Amino acid sequence: MASIVSAAATAAHSAIASLVSQIKPGAQLPAAGVKEDDPTKPFSLAGKVATGTHILVTVPAAFSPTCSNQVPGYIEKYPELEAKGVQDVWVIGVNDVFVMEAWKQKLATARSGGTLVHFIADDTGAFASALGLIFDATPLLGGPRLKRAVLIVKGGKVEDVIVEEDPSKVTVTSVDNLLSKL
Repeated sequence: MASIVSAAATAAHSAIASLVSQIKPGAQLPAAGVKEDDPTKPFSLAGKVATGTHILVTVPAAFSPTCSNQVPGYIEKYPELEAKGVQDVWVIGVNDVFVMEAWKQKLATARSGGTLVHFIADDTGAFASALGLIFDATPLLGGPRLKRAVLIVKGGKVEDVIVEEDPSKVTVTSVDNLLSKL
């Protein structure tokens, strides 16, 4: 019986996720709440990126090998991103605040002695869903997750959306590819 319920839930989620259209250039970021540092204080990322240029790096899973190889590039090349006018870099995952903070500490201390990169928890997947960047990762990750993508946001509006076709790879969402677009 449990497998029938699980299969039905997975099918329902996949159907709903396919109906949500992906955010496009020119759109405002959704106001769905996310969290950083404190699980009791959600905030709207849209408000934090209303001015300036920001990079949003969406990842399927904190601590996964591919994500843990991708994100350090953004930490290490943060000064280069700043030199190109980037105000902040936001790494977002459908994980809880504690997982995102632990991952930040592991990556930042292991590679750079600290980081200015923000690690954001979308613990309910509401932000991912509102972006239209959610996919069913149940077989590997146990539930819905964010697609691997990079969004360039200027003045609160999405300027570019770069999505990996295969979330197990980092090609178009690498920091080097992003730097070539700025």
